[in-house]
Amino acid sequence: MKTGLRILKQLVAWKWRILLVYLLLLAASYVVRWHRFSETIAPDVSVVMLSAISADAPTNQLVRLAYQEFKADSDPNATVLVLIHGSPGDHRDFRKLAPELAKRYRVIIPDLPGFGSSSHSIPDYSNRAHAHYVLGLLDQLHVQRAHLVGFSMGGGVALNIADLAPERVASLTMLSGIGVQEMELLGNYHLNHGLHGAQLGAFWFLYEGFPHFGWLDRSMLDLSYARNFYDTDQRPLRDILSKYSGPMLIIHGERDVMVPVQVAREDYRLVPQSELVIFPQENHFYVFTQPEPQAALIKDFTARVDNGRARVRATADTGRIAAASVPFNAASSIPKAMGPTALVLFGLLALATLISEDLTCIWAGVMAAEGRLGFVFAAMACLIGIFVGDILLFLAGRLMGRTVLHHAPLKWFVREIDVERCSAWFERKGMNAILLSRFLPGTRLPTYFAAGLLDTSFLKFSFYFLIAATAWTPLLVGTSMLLGREVIESALMINHLLLRLAITAILIFVFVRLLLRLSTFRGRRLLIGRLGRLLHWEFWPPWVFYPPVVFYICYLGLKHRSLTLFTSANPAIEEGGFVGESKSKILRGLGKAPESRSLIASWSLLEKSLSQETRMDRALQFMHGHRLSFPVVLKPDSGERGSGVVVVRSVTEMEDYLRLAAGRDIIIQELIAGLEFGVFYFRYPQSERGAVFSITTKLFPCVIGDGESTVEHLILKDDRAVCMARTYIDAQGDRLWYVPAKGESVQLIEIGTHCLGSIFLDGSEIRTGKMERAIDQIARGFEGFYFGRFDIRTPSLADFRQGENFKVIELNGVTSEATSIYDPKNSLLTAYRVLFSQWRIAFEIGTQNRARGFKVASFRRLCRLVFEKWHKQSERFRGNLRPISIEPDAASKFAEEV
Repeated sequence: MKTGLRILKQLVAWKWRILLVYLLLLAASYVVRWHRFSETIAPDVSVVMLSAISADAPTNQLVRLAYQEFKADSDPNATVLVLIHGSPGDHRDFRKLAPELAKRYRVIIPDLPGFGSSSHSIPDYSNRAHAHYVLGLLDQLHVQRAHLVGFSMGGGVALNIADLAPERVASLTMLSGIGVQEMELLGNYHLNHGLHGAQLGAFWFLYEGFPHFGWLDRSMLDLSYARNFYDTDQRPLRDILSKYSGPMLIIHGERDVMVPVQVAREDYRLVPQSELVIFPQENHFYVFTQPEPQAALIKDFTARVDNGRARVRATADTGRIAAASVPFNAASSIPKAMGPTALVLFGLLALATLISEDLTCIWAGVMAAEGRLGFVFAAMACLIGIFVGDILLFLAGRLMGRTVLHHAPLKWFVREIDVERCSAWFERKGMNAILLSRFLPGTRLPTYFAAGLLDTSFLKFSFYFLIAATAWTPLLVGTSMLLGREVIESALMINHLLLRLAITAILIFVFVRLLLRLSTFRGRRLLIGRLGRLLHWEFWPPWVFYPPVVFYICYLGLKHRSLTLFTSANPAIEEGGFVGESKSKILRGLGKAPESRSLIASWSLLEKSLSQETRMDRALQFMHGHRLSFPVVLKPDSGERGSGVVVVRSVTEMEDYLRLAAGRDIIIQELIAGLEFGVFYFRYPQSERGAVFSITTKLFPCVIGDGESTVEHLILKDDRAVCMARTYIDAQGDRLWYVPAKGESVQLIEIGTHCLGSIFLDGSEIRTGKMERAIDQIARGFEGFYFGRFDIRTPSLADFRQGENFKVIELNGVTSEATSIYDPKNSLLTAYRVLFSQWRIAFEIGTQNRARGFKVASFRRLCRLVFEKWHKQSERFRGNLRPISIEPDAASKFAEEV
């Protein structure tokens, strides 16, 4: 097994060489096929030329139609019998049956276009188009009326001929013929059409994407066969059968796995004058092996038709006529999937598990409840698909490592931070993690990927996984089957199969997920946290919270005759600090005034144009020059709401961050210990002094250990922390399973941003005149700044109130908020009132600056900046950086001071 893994790793390393060789072979295959390609005509057929059919109408294209003809032994003017083959097939399908029938009839066997010696390149391969071609052939041969015998898919062609030209059909004989849509495959046109589309796509890829050098071009299962099924719509056949008034003979095998015998029985019900013969021991292909019984039945039937002794609808039994008018009952008639149908369904269910294991198991259970699948069949298909899929996930982790998480499709399903957390969990729990993850939503994929990353025995992993999957899959499929039957029978009186299945599967999926959540403490608390985020407005997402603010801004824009007037509120900052402003330029502007310089946290810009080595050297030189040691802060020069801001504690972490941030300007800044505040300031340009609009006290939430609970458990137990549980859990990484000592405080986050989990309180009571004068002095030292929020850290609340011994770590412009609104004591109306007042001031300052000649940004430019921001935010910074743990006495002092 280790040798196999080494070979796989080598193949991954050679992927570009292998791809080049493959493309060369494919090009050579195309050349060979082009030279060898020719459509041959069998020596035993004749040919006519017909107009191609498209959308039920002739076109200018000509199509070659080959046919074989047998003359009756005794009568040159004998009745005509047309044999129509199935798909795939041609005239050779009847090489044993046709001579038997030719003893009495003139037998004509066309090669339907797309098959045999007829043209293979046609616009429409459907049964309806083929019916037009057969009628065209009869016109060419001057045949006005004929008995039709349709085998398999040819039965659909025969029915369409009877619909297009009923006067030319003496009788219909269905030999294992297709019929009503409800009995084929999944019983629904859209589902079946999707299956046929998948089949056509697979065949096309096999023929055009695989270097077969012409070997597949002559195979029976070709693109024409796939197109025939894809282009054919069986929905009209029920109506055609219900209207058909002539004689009909239905011959079918009880053990037919291609066209279930239920098709024959439903056709027999719909056509009350029809005759039904079922061979108990025969399958779909009895016409090839034992033609004599079929020939005898057909000759007897057609002779009675010619003599006027066969029943027609007008002379049918009244009881059968009444039965034919009864609506179709799918619940009592749906056949179980068999043969190729079962094989296709098995493969599709297995493949679907690669997208969603649980939803596929539920869907399979619902189909079993409908009667289309057996329980064992459904469970085995899902089990094999799940097993193969998760082995592939394990191998992806083993062979390609974490880099594959940054690329589709894995990046859609697995987050790198979840893999980090599950790696730690796997190392703690070992193989038990495999068993547990099967029953814990959200842990399955990252756990299996993590197992591949670690030095785990492939065979041991597979064994444990198979045990877990074997326990889980039948349980979920069986539960879905039982619930599905209950839902279908008692609640969903819907005739549309696809809609019924979809609604049932969704209801069960929601129920099972909810049940799993409620069965564990973690799941119950996360549900409570989600409910808390819905009930408390401070946790609402921006798209829910901000629309009233946006409408008010639009009102102010109309009032002041400029929607973007607020961008002139801070001429010193790009677009007033609307979005994407450079933090380094702002910090540089703040530090120009000598009296302010000492109040700005030390920083340096690491330009994106520099190499990784140079940026590392600059960062270390900055730390040395300012006598700093780890930890230090790294953040994007252009950032939003704490995105990409981290605290690094070692050279390794710094290297990792700068590597991930390649292509972006980065600021390195000293980490200021102590309390953090947000001070919102404004000054009208015509005023000598400014004012503090609001003060926010920022708390970094902590949990206190009890000596027994893990950090994760402590987060989930806390009534407020559980509302931001996902954020805190992501921030903690592999420390989630650390058990703090009794009384030990664990800080959950260290970035003072509300959306990242900081607690914001209204700090109005700490305002002092000295503090306001200090803030005003810093702000007036930055020429061209009038409106925004200072993020400030101070080691002592008393010092800050005295307006001394604090450091500005950041200044945000016009779109910054008076974050005191997020104090839990504030109502939603209070928050909107504060924000409306804030934006009113911004427009008023913008109005004065516009009058002074400062430029207002265009709406087009703001739209472009928003797009650039959205594009940059898709580049997430990821890391496994641990937050600082505060000692108990420090935590107490922290809380007491605030």
